[in-house]
Amino acid sequence: MNDKIEIVVNVFTIQKGKVMMLLSRKKTEPYKGYWMLPTSIFDENITLDDNAKEIVCEQIGLKNVYLEQEKTYSDMNRKILSISFLGLVDSVSVEISSINEEYSWFSIDSIPKMAFDHEEVIKNDINVLKNKLIDVNMLKKLFPSDFTLPEIQKLYEQVLGRTLDRRNFRKKFINLDLIEDTGYKNEGFNGRPAKLYKFKENIDKRNLF
Repeated sequence: MNDKIEIVVNVFTIQKGKVMMLLSRKKTEPYKGYWMLPTSIFDENITLDDNAKEIVCEQIGLKNVYLEQEKTYSDMNRKILSISFLGLVDSVSVEISSINEEYSWFSIDSIPKMAFDHEEVIKNDINVLKNKLIDVNMLKKLFPSDFTLPEIQKLYEQVLGRTLDRRNFRKKFINLDLIEDTGYKNEGFNGRPAKLYKFKENIDKRNLF
């Protein structure tokens, strides 16, 4: 292993009820044509957090991304030491961002061929995400504004890997007293319009499952 350090960022968002992650296609060998997570070589003149912020803001073009350092990958077979960050961004922020065209969103259920050991990084981050999203304050980072209960249920079904009973989920979520009715519905979609909710302010850290 040489003395270089790279920063790897795995950004997740929600699109149409699916958990998505942002990847770029590698243009050079090795692994030309494979996909990879956004990375950069560590700039020792700024902090680790600022290195990660530069990737999402300058390199990718995303706004309002929550970032948290997750893991250091230092296996002896690696040619470079990697420090990974997990990012969360809501769908509205994605829409208003000018994302570099080299990047594409993929469902966490459809991981393409990955360069290096980035598939391992992704699978680790997905497990971390599952544990984090039982905390309502982490969930708020993906749904800071209006949402429907079916959207929240689809998210949990995907990250937990199992189907949840609609009535029980709705009853439990409302009884937790974490959300409030906005008085609006998601008009313009197929099917019956669903109520739009938002999370209450200043919610204590609380696990949902």
